[in-house]
Amino acid sequence: MKLAEVVATSQRVGSTRSRKDKTQLLAALLQDRGHDTLQILVPWLAGELRQGRVGVGYAALSAVRGTAPSEQTTLSVTDVDHALTALKGIAGKGSKARRHDALVQLLGLCTAPEQPFLMALLAGELRQGALAGVMAEAVAEAAKVPAAEVRRAAMLTGDLVAPALAAFTGGAEALAGFRLEVGRAIQPMLAQTAEDAADAMARLQGVRLEAKLDGARVQVHRSGDRVEVWSRHLRPVTRAVPEVVEAVLALPVEEIVLDGEVLALEPSGRPHAFQTTMRRFGRKLDVAAMRRELPLSVFFFDALHLDGTPLLDRPLSERAQVLEERVPESARVRTLVPKDADEAHDFVQRTLDAGHEGVMAKAQASSYEAGTRGAAWLKIKPAWTLELVVLAVEWGSGRRKGWLSNLHLGALDPGTGGFVMLGKTFKGLTDELLAWQTEQLLAREVRRDGHVVHVRPELVVEIAFNDVQDSPRYPGGVALRFARVKGYRPDKPPSEADTIETVRAIHQGKLRKNAGGRPTSRDQ
Repeated sequence: MKLAEVVATSQRVGSTRSRKDKTQLLAALLQDRGHDTLQILVPWLAGELRQGRVGVGYAALSAVRGTAPSEQTTLSVTDVDHALTALKGIAGKGSKARRHDALVQLLGLCTAPEQPFLMALLAGELRQGALAGVMAEAVAEAAKVPAAEVRRAAMLTGDLVAPALAAFTGGAEALAGFRLEVGRAIQPMLAQTAEDAADAMARLQGVRLEAKLDGARVQVHRSGDRVEVWSRHLRPVTRAVPEVVEAVLALPVEEIVLDGEVLALEPSGRPHAFQTTMRRFGRKLDVAAMRRELPLSVFFFDALHLDGTPLLDRPLSERAQVLEERVPESARVRTLVPKDADEAHDFVQRTLDAGHEGVMAKAQASSYEAGTRGAAWLKIKPAWTLELVVLAVEWGSGRRKGWLSNLHLGALDPGTGGFVMLGKTFKGLTDELLAWQTEQLLAREVRRDGHVVHVRPELVVEIAFNDVQDSPRYPGGVALRFARVKGYRPDKPPSEADTIETVRAIHQGKLRKNAGGRPTSRDQ
């Protein structure tokens, strides 16, 4: 199978907004393929590599941009897969140079359309609007099995490849054989969004509220004296979190699977910033020293298995009872079953005031829908909002080609009257807004630097974001996490934009957010 065929399908998938059309295009590509090809194709089309990380980062990719493409289509899917396996195996003295040469050689065999596909795949940025959810539906359609069976098998294995191969070789019967196994991570259940507590209570019956902690999500499996811990993305992290291992070994159980959050706490009990927690969470060396400097605490909110009994399909109320019986209160997320919306609203505000990022609202009767963004879980998480100034913008690609898309955002520096860059975002932009901002920003253009258009800092835009993190990339030393556009404020001059001092105060925990997400004093 030629790489060009995959690239052409990916381009067609990326150019349509229809989920049905995406599914049909992908299913057609998967149909009647051999076992070896499917092992490569399924991860690729979900935006991943079969090999995982191959030792190629942004710096390495930047260094090979501009490699002259081939004029002929010669590469097969298998050729590329073998090259990526070889790339991952490069190690030792001089490996950086050898990896560079191997990457140049591979890109030199790619045609002009194939190069950006492969570069995006290596960077983990294949944006074609068809990640795991659409891929599961495509596998189901191509293999002629129920999509729900593919999704469930995928969440129980933490991987779509094995269920895809089972679906093509053994059909629904083979998919039914997948079970939760202690010691094998499953995909976590995710949540949809509610506007506030009243909205959540109107959408769910029998609601249970839980504090939503801004930590690192973990899935913990214990069997006897063996404990294994995985991150949200199913990366093994057991060695980095001895506190979690010890906490679970102390439980009065023989076998258990738990879902929870790990975070670092200040002496006052307030949570450290997410980025501070991640300093510990991702640590592999000097764990003991880091533990003394920055101890972690674990808080569990769900039990998925207990002493040989699977709990995934049991209602949340039963799973919560298991937690209460087997896990001490100090290691459980704070919860409430509210009587009414007012009590729920008070719980949300107290949780925000304690420094947490929001609240989860969950239906007491719901099962654990692993691997899906289930409607039975709703997150109530007022985002921060700031009014910032557009400093520059990048031309879009794919479906956004021809529009100015990725905004460079700046906060006002009152001391100089200039602006301090805080990061970029292309999220939250509708087609109408893309067209409007392209016209408006081109009218303010002052110069170009490749695909970046620098503009006069005149347009104020309202930005929602989750948090502020340290960032050596930007002159202010901070950057916004998960920034997205809420809308433009043409009624506001740039002199009324939010300041860099406000951003730093948010980062330092000196400000709280009101119901609209605007920063306010903690005394208010």
